[in-house]
Amino acid sequence: MLKSGAEHLESLKDGRVVYIGSERVDDVTTHPGFRNAARSMAAIYDLKRADPAFSFAEGKERYSAYFLRAKTKDDLAKRTHLHRAIAAMSHGLLGRSPDHVSSFVTGMAMNAPVFGQYAGNLLRYYEHMRKEDVYGVYAVLPPQAARNPEFYQKQNLPVPSLRVVREDDDGLVISGMKMLATGAVFANEIWIGNLLPLAPTQLAESVTCAIAVNTPGVTLWSRKPFERYASCEFENPLTWRFDETDSMVMCENVKVPWERVFVHMDAILAREIYIKTPGHCYGNHQSNVRFHEKLKLIVGLASKIAQASGANEVPAVREVLGRFAALEAALGGMIAGQIQDAEDWPEGGMTFNRRYMYAALNWCTESHSSIIDALRELVGGGVFQMPADVSVMHDGHLRELFEKYWQTPQLGALERMKLYKLVWDLIGSEFAGRHLQYEKFYAGASFIVRNHSFREAPWTEFHRVVDDLMASYDIPSPAAKRKVA
Repeated sequence: MLKSGAEHLESLKDGRVVYIGSERVDDVTTHPGFRNAARSMAAIYDLKRADPAFSFAEGKERYSAYFLRAKTKDDLAKRTHLHRAIAAMSHGLLGRSPDHVSSFVTGMAMNAPVFGQYAGNLLRYYEHMRKEDVYGVYAVLPPQAARNPEFYQKQNLPVPSLRVVREDDDGLVISGMKMLATGAVFANEIWIGNLLPLAPTQLAESVTCAIAVNTPGVTLWSRKPFERYASCEFENPLTWRFDETDSMVMCENVKVPWERVFVHMDAILAREIYIKTPGHCYGNHQSNVRFHEKLKLIVGLASKIAQASGANEVPAVREVLGRFAALEAALGGMIAGQIQDAEDWPEGGMTFNRRYMYAALNWCTESHSSIIDALRELVGGGVFQMPADVSVMHDGHLRELFEKYWQTPQLGALERMKLYKLVWDLIGSEFAGRHLQYEKFYAGASFIVRNHSFREAPWTEFHRVVDDLMASYDIPSPAAKRKVA
């Protein structure tokens, strides 16, 4: 089934419990902190429903292309085509759009035996997601406070990390917190899991399961929604539509039916399900493509800002713009290479080249801050020379002065203001600040991201290059030694 945007919006009116501070949100589709982003998510459903290229058929059913278990490079390209179209709609600003976690689950379903006794549950959940066109997000990290369990044990307090507190005939009962469920207020279901390694003793925390957002006992504690404080689209064009929000997931004695349990009492398997299946690769290929679309916006803004002042004719500025263009092309090449050099793995399936994907992931998390800083230098102080807001256009005298004195030979006053408002929403607003932090950590801390590349690197091949070179020469005889003058 291919859900429409209207159907998705309707599905969000399901009694979910969302808090902004102490304020309980009754309807995220109408609340001023969420309504426009909710419609951006709904627009994704309309996009992929409108074009057959964004779906695939099995039997009599059509499913969203991000549920396609690839067997060929063409299949991988089809997936990428939809990822790019979705990312382009939001200029890469919706990191946890509906194609992200769906890609994780699809990749896992390609090697379900990894899940052992719960393999059947995983496959049935995959079928459920694609049949109902489910928008899933995940919460796969423990809260930072859980890093020192001894503190809680000494005070006879529960460790805040989510864990199984009881087993019943009809399922598990879980309590505690998970972070960080980006996009959860707009989603249908939450994948609870563990991307970080667990200690062998953390068996209760090893649970991996899926829960509906409106499950009794589940509450979402949202961070400050920036959309709420955007007065109009002109003033904050990105915040207005693309604040996906981030939420802590709080579970208070939440019942999880056995059919929605995928890992239980296995601290090692809880993490291995991501890397022993294509799940982590499929999901983070989407992240690569999403970042690429964001980079296109950044490069375009850099050029437009330079043109707005005539600085694009300055050789030093043209050099900066050339660097921007080179960076965008480099990431595009890394993404294309993931399909060109795709892996025949697992048996009967095909996966994006994992080493290239992790290299791109590392590049994105390392580079975003410096790229934004370079854009900031191009913007300079011009952004602060604009009037406080566009209301100057509503007063005849002020409008006349504004249009006369704020224009440049390259651009009219109102268009300059519009351009600067847009670029500020990407480099200087609260929304922009969130993205600076988000891009640095959306795939985990830097050591986690680099560990993926370490794990996938063919060290034996690298060592062989060195060993073969050293084996090609030997200790010289005394007579053969060259005399040093």
